[in-house]
Order: sequence, then structure tokens, then C-alpha cells
Amino acid sequence: MNPDRLSATTDGYMSEHNNGNSVLRSEEWFGPKDLEGFLHRSGLKAMGYGENEFKGKPVIGIANSWSELTHCNSHLRELAQHVKRGVAAAGGFALEFPTISLGEFFLAPTSMLLRNLMSMDVEEMIRAAPLDGVVLLAGCDKTTPAMMMGALSADVPAIVVTGGPQLKGNWRGQDLGSCTDCRRYWTELRAGRITQEEYDEMEAAIYRSPGYCMVMGTASSMGGIAETIGMSLPGGGSIPGADSRRKTHSEQAGRAIVELVNKGITPSDVVTPESIDNAIRFLLAVGGSTNAIIHLIAIAGRVGIDLPLSHFDDLSKTTPMILNLKPSGEYLMEDLFYAGGVEAILARISPLLNLDALTVTGKTLGENIADATVTNDRVIRTIENPLFSEGGIVALTGSLAPDGAVIKHTAASPELLTHTGRAVVFEDYHDLEARIDSDDLDVTVDDVLVLKNTGPIGGPGMPESGMLPLPKKLLQQGHRDMVRISDARMSGTSFGTVVLHVTPESAVGGPLSLVENGDLISLDTPNGRLDLLVDEAELERRRAAWKAPEPQYSRGYGAMYSEHVLQADGGCDFDFLRGKTPVKLRV
Repeated sequence: MNPDRLSATTDGYMSEHNNGNSVLRSEEWFGPKDLEGFLHRSGLKAMGYGENEFKGKPVIGIANSWSELTHCNSHLRELAQHVKRGVAAAGGFALEFPTISLGEFFLAPTSMLLRNLMSMDVEEMIRAAPLDGVVLLAGCDKTTPAMMMGALSADVPAIVVTGGPQLKGNWRGQDLGSCTDCRRYWTELRAGRITQEEYDEMEAAIYRSPGYCMVMGTASSMGGIAETIGMSLPGGGSIPGADSRRKTHSEQAGRAIVELVNKGITPSDVVTPESIDNAIRFLLAVGGSTNAIIHLIAIAGRVGIDLPLSHFDDLSKTTPMILNLKPSGEYLMEDLFYAGGVEAILARISPLLNLDALTVTGKTLGENIADATVTNDRVIRTIENPLFSEGGIVALTGSLAPDGAVIKHTAASPELLTHTGRAVVFEDYHDLEARIDSDDLDVTVDDVLVLKNTGPIGGPGMPESGMLPLPKKLLQQGHRDMVRISDARMSGTSFGTVVLHVTPESAVGGPLSLVENGDLISLDTPNGRLDLLVDEAELERRRAAWKAPEPQYSRGYGAMYSEHVLQADGGCDFDFLRGKTPVKLRV
């Protein structure tokens, strides 16, 4: 392939929308009767494809994040076959290719460190390959936003298909949700309320099917957001991974991507300020993961939309939380599916949505949800009878978080949402692990646990360390919550009075880096405040003495990451990735 043949002037995946007369992008590879055309066609024939299978047809890429290192995505190879069936039935030609796969379980220090790398992988493969459209097979937490970010930057017609949530777990008659309940029972194990044998017994009972966590954690939040924002077909955010209808959904996506190419609809036509507001409303109405805030800011940035944290807060004040799901409620994703799914939630909050927003069905969001019904009002409440009158997330600012912080107040203890306490400081997660259960730790339940150096640079990668464990001696006294503050993230499956994403982070000299044991910290959630109650002159003295930590990387991706990653209020994207770069038409 000769790079000199790339147009310097023609943007877009084709010279004009494909109305039946314009040239498919893939034809620039497979159409010409010259040496390059010969080589490209012969390459397909070498894999056993006859020319009648691909000649003149839209070429659809299937970007597959399947991996045995990401158990949530381990069934995506089977779903890819159903996508291929749909593509062929609609008159397209499918070519599957692998991408990086990110799972929170096995990757250290955190999969978030690699989200941007995965987005670059997806973007560059779309741009470099002869694709007219792409189906993005995602699932576990970071794979869905990474694929959306990459597709937005390339701006070729794209549809997201997630692997769907797991079936709910069950242990001794109790419905279990991963990993909300594994964390809850881990606390009880540390408190001596259950035995190690009982905890071990849960291992085979909580994760029992393909798919991602079946609470409203990050993966479920992003699956619902992909559907709400218009990048997935209806049903994509809630059909369980083990349900046969997930396969049917995948086949429908294969058909739909061919039609999307024919209509010339690209991701930047779908992801707009209006559809982003819809996604935020959904996130707030379901008590979704705080991680989704970071991902939505990054997704918006890929199409040049600034999304300040204050905008989430503004929408939260007028968005009731109506979904009764763990970790903020009592049910699980399987129950949501039976109750009507994401479409039913959107129908319930439709007065708050931009219903004219375009989606990958070629129809508007309003048209997609016109026939949606709720079959269980206990799972999906009404606007008039919500679980909470406001959305699940509150943005905080103040002297400890000048550029913002967040708290999922619906998963917190109400009595702690306004609290002033003495700081008990841990310099990093290793310090926390070494001292949290020490009998000598000077701590009471009225104190505030503070964890430093766990942000984008300090972590590195902003690991999910924000749900600090309570000291064992407090657990044994019967306590189960206290205020915890960090520049880290926490799993969307987590719960408690936990302040996250404190920005600027401590590793770059933010106010969090200056906190010392015994300092008073004030949390005022109703008024959106987080303040360090220390005299400014004393803070200046500490600031003058502060020294930046040594860089954690001297080469490779880690060094590039540390140099270019934005803070949480910038979505933790790379500064050079904001904005889209549409693919060029070959000439």
C-alpha cells in the first residue's frame, strides 16, 4: 500500500455518503486493476474467499476484544460469528481482527493505564485497513469506552456490541452481585463474622456465566451508555451474556452496520452534545459508576466537546434516580432485563431526554424507545416515585479539590454526607496495606481516611483503590463505613462514603499532597464542598517543602503515558488524542 496514494484533501470514509453511486472506501483497495489491487484481492483469495464474496460489497471489520485474560469478554468469539452472519445476510463482507483486551481482574496496576492504548489500537486499525464500517465487540469496563473513543477518532460507521451482563449469582439462597457482594462479604470475613471456608464457597457461586459484572458497575454503566448515546442497538445494554437473545442481537448488529454504511452515518453524527446529555441523564438515573464520568469526558473530547464536571452536577440536580440495582439498590442486571431493560429506563425518564438524537438504527432515540414498557416497578421506579430525588453522583469542589472530585452519594451513608473529621493519612497503597490493620493505628470511626499517590500519574493509571478498607479494629467494633478520600478511582461495584478523583492529584502537587495526620477535613455533600481546614500560611510552608515523586517510567508506553495523560477532569485521555481525525479516501 503506497502512502503517496492517500488524499491530502478528502476527509471522510468515502467521497460522499453511499447512496448507491458513491465509492466504498474498501473499493480503493480491492477495485483497481493494477498491481496493488491484484495484491489485495489475492490476499483475500489466499484465505479462501472467492471474488464473488467480496467484490463490490461493503467490507465490515469486526474488532474483537476477546481474550482469555479478560474473562468478561471470553465469549466474544462466538458472538463474532453471529455478527458475521448478519453482515453476510445484509450483503456485506466481514473481516474479523483482534484488538487489545482489557480486564480489571488480571492486569496490574490497572487496566485504566491501558485504556488510551487500546483506543489508539482500535483507531489506527480502522484507519489503516480497508473497512467501510466496523462492529466493536466489547464488554469489560475499559473495553467499551476505549473502542468508542477509537471509533470516534477514526469516524467510520461503527456499532458497539457488548458481551452483556452475567446472570446473577446465588449463595445459600441469596442473590449475589459481583463484585458488590464479594466486597461486602470480604468485610465480614475481616470482621470475623463469616469463615474463610464460607467465603471460599462463594467463589464458584458468584460468577457463573459469560458476561461482565451484573450490578450497575462500570461495565453495565458503559453498556447502557453505549445504547443511550446511540452507538448500540436497542437491547444492547441489558441482554444477559448467556441469553440466546444476545446472539440474535449480535446478528442484528451485523445487518445494521451494512445499512449504516449505506446511509453514511458515522459516530460523529451520533455522538453530539445532545446524545452526551442523554448518556449523563441515564448514568444519573441508574446510580451508575463514577468511572463513567471519566470515560464520558474522554469520549466527548474525541469529538471536540468540552464536558466540565459541573455539567454532571447540574444535570444531577434535575435527574431522579429510578433504578433499584446494586450497589445503590437491591436488584441485579438480570432483573433489569426482565423488567424492560435500558429502553424501559429511558422511556421512564423520556421527559428529560433529547429524543431527536440520532442513533445507529438510523432512527432517533425517541423512535427506538417508543414501544418500551416497564414490567416491574420495583426494579424501575417512576420519576414520581424515585429511590432518590436527585442523580446518583455529586460533584465536589473546594480547597482540597480545586478542579473537582466526585462522590456516589446514593451508595454512601446518609449521616456521613456532611462530616468533619481528623485526617488519617496513607502516602500510597503500599503504606495503606502495611498499616490499615495495625493495632497501633491511631484511628476512630469519626476520622477521615486519606490515600495519596493513586491518581493518573501517581497510581500509575488511577487504579481502583478508592474504596479504602476500614481498619480491622473498627470492623470488629461493628462499624461498616467512614469517610474515605483519594485521587484514585473505585470499582463501580463498590459502595460507601467514598470521595474519588480528587484533582489535581497528589503526585503533581495538588492540595491532597499537603494533607498531614490530624488535619481537619470537611465534607459537605449537599453543598458540593470538600475542604482542607488548614491555615493558608501553613499550607504555603508545606507546599515549599513538597518534592515531586520520582518518575515511575523511563521509557516506552509508560513514559509516554506519564508525559501526556490528562487529569480526571480531562477524562484521563492523552492530550494529543482529543478531537477526531477522519480517515482519508484512497485515490
